[in-house]
Amino acid sequence: MSSTDKTKPQADDKGLYDLLGSTKQTTANIIANDDITNSLIALGQGDKLRQFGDSFTIYNGDRKSDIIDTAGKVALILSDNMHQPANIGIYTPNSDKPIEVTDPNQPCAFVIGNLSLDSEWYAVKSLTEGIELYRQLGSQGLNVTILVSINPFHFNNMVKHFAEVKQVIVTATIDKKDEITKPLLGVNVKAIITTFDLLLSFDNYQTLDDVLNEPDTIIIDLLAEAWEQLGDIADQASKANLYPVEAWGKEGEILRDALTAITYHAQVTPAMAGQCMLGGLGTIIQQYINAPYALGDKFMPVSLFLLTEGDSGSGKSRTVGFTHKELFTYQNDKRKEYRTLLDEWLAQKASMPKKDLELWLLENPKPKQTILLVKSGTIQGFLDNMLIGNTRDIAWSTAEAALFLSGHSLTSDTAKSNISQLCDIWSDGSFDRLLSPRYNSIEQNSMNGVRFTLDLQGQPPVIAPALNDEAMNGQGLLPRFLFAFPDNMNGQIVYNTDERLDAKPDNDPRLQAYWQRCRTLLDPIADSVERDNEGNIIRFNMPFKDRQARKALANYQTEKESQLCKGGKLEKYASYARRLHENASRIASILAYFDGRNSISADDIHRASLLTDYSISERMRYTDKPQAGDNDAQKLISWLVNYCNRRSVKCLAYSTAQSKVTPKHLRQKHNFELIAEVLESEGYIKIITNGRARTIQVRPELLEAK
Repeated sequence: MSSTDKTKPQADDKGLYDLLGSTKQTTANIIANDDITNSLIALGQGDKLRQFGDSFTIYNGDRKSDIIDTAGKVALILSDNMHQPANIGIYTPNSDKPIEVTDPNQPCAFVIGNLSLDSEWYAVKSLTEGIELYRQLGSQGLNVTILVSINPFHFNNMVKHFAEVKQVIVTATIDKKDEITKPLLGVNVKAIITTFDLLLSFDNYQTLDDVLNEPDTIIIDLLAEAWEQLGDIADQASKANLYPVEAWGKEGEILRDALTAITYHAQVTPAMAGQCMLGGLGTIIQQYINAPYALGDKFMPVSLFLLTEGDSGSGKSRTVGFTHKELFTYQNDKRKEYRTLLDEWLAQKASMPKKDLELWLLENPKPKQTILLVKSGTIQGFLDNMLIGNTRDIAWSTAEAALFLSGHSLTSDTAKSNISQLCDIWSDGSFDRLLSPRYNSIEQNSMNGVRFTLDLQGQPPVIAPALNDEAMNGQGLLPRFLFAFPDNMNGQIVYNTDERLDAKPDNDPRLQAYWQRCRTLLDPIADSVERDNEGNIIRFNMPFKDRQARKALANYQTEKESQLCKGGKLEKYASYARRLHENASRIASILAYFDGRNSISADDIHRASLLTDYSISERMRYTDKPQAGDNDAQKLISWLVNYCNRRSVKCLAYSTAQSKVTPKHLRQKHNFELIAEVLESEGYIKIITNGRARTIQVRPELLEAK
């Protein structure tokens, strides 16, 4: 484009800039009494209004060679989405003539305000509407930019052009909803649909917040609306195994209903709830019973070692609040009782004459505190307290598995000795410990009849090294554990529904029944348990109900043994497989005792084996699965998300992605096309073709989540 009184510029990208360079500030006599131009100047937009000579000729574009009459008219500088001059609108002041756009096919807008990424971008179809909207929203203290489509028929193209940079807001009344939302579906646009025209609402002294909070106002993210439901690109082998909820009984039974209620109220997976229930029940019941072996009359502790993977915030603490509620209450009561007894004992000791003190201490030993559960400690600390008789039955329950797995006890020179002692405690409740002479306050170096439950939860960086630790595997510590690596619940937890707001877990009859039974087990009536002369509980050896029950455990043990042959399912997990029947017997005994029964049935064994089979499947999955992001689809979407986040964009050229993606084997044409197709079919990306150019658009919430 060139002015007729100047040398014609070349028809290149600099033509518009040369043409604008020939203009001058709009004179007052042209814009006198014109509401639009005077309003724009009052709003600080006067620099976008220019004046030509009498005419100029268009030298490129669809209107090449057209002569534009500019006498007495104002040139509106129209911008592209980079805020660069892209077009000119010829406006006749004080006239009803439509604004003439020199290149109608060029996507552009008259920008009221500036294209700051910090502002909200609104798109409108007329200057009059744009001016009033800018004035009203500005008066409410809002930072806005108004994009005016000078040619209303090109409104949608204009919106799409600017939406490539930032979300654009459009408004419409409910009767015009489809006219504005359907053409822009899948574009980075937010549509505000109101009952009454937005400007009319402002005239009635409503603010934008008032309008947005109206119950009939609809706000639609048109980009999100166009995406299909997000699919799953994880390898099948890496998906969490289905947790066997039926192992906890039938619906209507206390344990099954408790599992369902805890899963709901804590908003966790059944696996998380089930692991915590095992931890709680094992802690309570290990003091009362032993579990049977299938062969012979030998019995074992029912103590459990549990390991659950979960990121911070995965729900372990919420879940334990339900599963261990009565444990916490009982221990707090016992702590208060101990404090009272200790104060009385100290007072009596202080009043005792020195000559009688030694005999009095023999007859009146210092009270011992009942401790069933602790959240932190060290292995040496537990062993020492067992040796001096402070505890016989205890559980270490913590959401910080690193305290155990990465603690000094399992990483020092004495790690093998400590692992051996833990294995002995799990197997038969005894251990031997050669103490240093400095332990002059501990007279014993061995202990029998102790029970120790481990209920650990840790994050992947803590668990992964432990599961690959040669000593922990080779010496048999990890094979004694029950494992769960459930999928996290990120993005699935709901807080704001009426159902959630009104939920009262303490009043849930399913939980009340579970808690009542736990309380009865913690504080049994005097004649329900047998005690020795020192008042210690004599554990009951749980028998099989009948030969069928015993054979069920023997069958399970034999089945797992058969899977250890070359090529068998458990060939690489022999040490784990040979502990499965022991854990099954322990769980079956716990389930039966909780139900008030004094023997275990074949059904108990079957249900318990569902949980041990789940555990070994999880352990195998953890070893065999590709770690997070290891499959090619996960690697590609991770790279795309990181690339877009680094550049603050939501899409990139297909060729750019293919040429730069890492790892490099994904750059091969066949690999890239196949994996990109998978990501598109699962709703992670969109591949948009425009002529010969292709663009990859990344799903918005994947970017927002980073």
